[in-house]
Amino acid sequence: MTPTLSCRAAFISDVHLGTKGCQAERLLEFIRVLECETLYLVGDIVDGWKMKSGWYWPQAHNDVVQKVLRLARKGVTVVYIPGNHDDRIRDFCGVHFGGVVVARDAIHQAADGKRYLVTHGDEFDGVIQHARWLAFVGDWGYRGLLTLNTQFNRLRRLLGLGYWSLSAYLKHRVKNAVAFIDKFEEAMAEEARRRGVDGVICGHIHHAEMREISGVVYINDGDWVESCTAVVEGFDGKLEIVRWHEVRAAYGEGVVAALEPIAA
Repeated sequence: MTPTLSCRAAFISDVHLGTKGCQAERLLEFIRVLECETLYLVGDIVDGWKMKSGWYWPQAHNDVVQKVLRLARKGVTVVYIPGNHDDRIRDFCGVHFGGVVVARDAIHQAADGKRYLVTHGDEFDGVIQHARWLAFVGDWGYRGLLTLNTQFNRLRRLLGLGYWSLSAYLKHRVKNAVAFIDKFEEAMAEEARRRGVDGVICGHIHHAEMREISGVVYINDGDWVESCTAVVEGFDGKLEIVRWHEVRAAYGEGVVAALEPIAA
């Protein structure tokens, strides 16, 4: 019997269906073991930017959509909060599609009573808001980096080595990238404080993180292009990061995977 990841709520973002970089097969593995009451799709689930320049939609991408719709049919509350790559879907806020409700953002109340703003985060990214052309250039460069990263990891697999993210390494080593992430996280925490909630759960920058910023909990659920991460809420209200690259083998062996708890 396949073990399950049972939780009260789950948060995923930055899947980028419609691109070659999307790790749809890994996401399908995660969804197959997921049992939750509420699923938040926190933006950039479908990559409308890439689909404008060419169609790429393999069966695995279609399977992800079908799996999510099946969860909705089984009674899971599915909330779709669009991001910048699927921003056209913002025109349908308040509309239900096959049991999936589209919302600009949401307030999630955890089992312990704490309240979290759930939003993609692009509206707090100065490049997206004020230099959209530069965002497109950056997106093009990021895709090139992902292609290089894919080839590099194929070689690592042949050598019996695990997955390693070149872009994640660069984000932590390049000064400007680190400064951008810090400013983004601080802006998100400030918005949560302005809304009068305990924390914020977002995506956008493809960097899973949990930390406290001046009394506000900042949580980023990462992505399904490289890191393959999600955030889940336990039935006690505790929020945790699931790093699927690290725990998928344990689930396959029927072993309960260790999750990463947020620091007290």
